Amino acid sequence: MQIYKVVVTVNTQAQTVLALSRAVGELTGRIDNGLGAVHGLGLAEFVVLHLLAEAPGQSMRRIDLAGALGRTASGVTRMLMPMEKTGLVLKQRNPRDARSSLVKLSRGGGRIYAEAAVSFDEMSSRQLQRLNKEQVSDLQKLTQILAS
Repeated sequence: MQIYKVVVTVNTQAQTVLALSRAVGELTGRIDNGLGAVHGLGLAEFVVLHLLAEAPGQSMRRIDLAGALGRTASGVTRMLMPMEKTGLVLKQRNPRDARSSLVKLSRGGGRIYAEAAVSFDEMSSRQLQRLNKEQVSDLQKLTQILAS
């Protein structure tokens, strides 16, 4: 059997996207481990709780939550199932649209979110400690541009 070596040169933008993907993966893994060890949450679950805590009435339509997370509606539904079972979030009927349901932050979910937010702040500071304030500000601006 002959083995072929594939040589592909990617441009600077592609190299940047690959590096960004690695950095996000590393950062996500560290935050997942920290939140999981202390609060039993991963970063994705924390982000859901954060979005709900910030939303009017602490509830959102599933489709809006999916959009905010950059996921599909079915992906969000799969992610929310264990969160509903553990009582972090509640499923509610949408009084304005019978075809869609709402996801609401539960009282227990709010408590866990508040505790996890303290840890998340500390972990985020630790992860970005090698950057100065200007670099953090630049990074925020760049991520906003990339997300739009």
